[in-house]
Amino acid sequence: MTNVSLVTTFFLMGLPRAPALDIPLWGLFLVIYVLTVLGNFLILLVIAVDSHLHTPMYYFLTNLSFIDMWFSTVTVPKMLMTLASPGGRAISFHSCVAQLYSFHFLGSTECFLYTVMSYDRYLAISHPLRYPSMMSGRTCALLATSTWLSGSLHSAVQTTLTFRLPYCGPNQIQHYFCDAPPILKLACTDTSVNEMVIFVNIGVVASGCFLLIVLSYVSIIWSILKIRTSEGRHRAFQTCASHCIVVLCFFVPCVFIYLRPGSRDAVDGVVAVFYTVLTPLLNPVVYTLRNKEVKRALWNSVTAFSVC
Repeated sequence: MTNVSLVTTFFLMGLPRAPALDIPLWGLFLVIYVLTVLGNFLILLVIAVDSHLHTPMYYFLTNLSFIDMWFSTVTVPKMLMTLASPGGRAISFHSCVAQLYSFHFLGSTECFLYTVMSYDRYLAISHPLRYPSMMSGRTCALLATSTWLSGSLHSAVQTTLTFRLPYCGPNQIQHYFCDAPPILKLACTDTSVNEMVIFVNIGVVASGCFLLIVLSYVSIIWSILKIRTSEGRHRAFQTCASHCIVVLCFFVPCVFIYLRPGSRDAVDGVVAVFYTVLTPLLNPVVYTLRNKEVKRALWNSVTAFSVC
């Protein structure tokens, strides 16, 4: 269906807030964004230069760090612009399309990647002797590529369903970035079918990935309980704890926003901050501060740099 939109520019209304909070929020989100980009870039750098971290788990972690760098970049800079001045709220129609596609592309890819990472932990703990052969370099590359391709396809469906509709009237998006639910409210036609298809599409992906993650961790816990020594059980649980923390922080807000009837603009905007702003920051914090191998590699890199 040809796009007959008459709207050439949308206006992002941003987070629900008192005007007096614009400057403090701008400063807060700027600091979080800088820490997110630097933290994830540091993980990429440390894993790249330390040969001891060239394992499947850290291969997937580099993918996750790369995604989080760009996932935050897709939304936060525009949010900062809306907080800085009223003129920063404007976003062209095509830029809005690009932002929505990029957001869902990176978000769904991260969703698939969490599933692959849980499968990797399952193999490492439940089948330690066969793990090197089962998770070979070729297998890792194939799994990572599949997550990116699946995310791209999923996002293309979301974007097409959203922007195939005519937009000829209101152009104020009650959000701080272009997302499907608030944009569909501006369409000049009935959107019930689109909303249902998007609901089912996101529902199948999110619930499917979450179910596979839960099944992986049920199997992992069962294998951990078979470990004879308490030290072995503690190390195994510690290995998976960081992954579980990030997964919950990512999935719970997504389920709240996309998989419930109706939409509350103010509540959705605040909840979206958790997985668009805070979750990308959690990745370097959780995986670095809770991981002895990464901290050791980071310290070795700093020491080598100081000597040079």
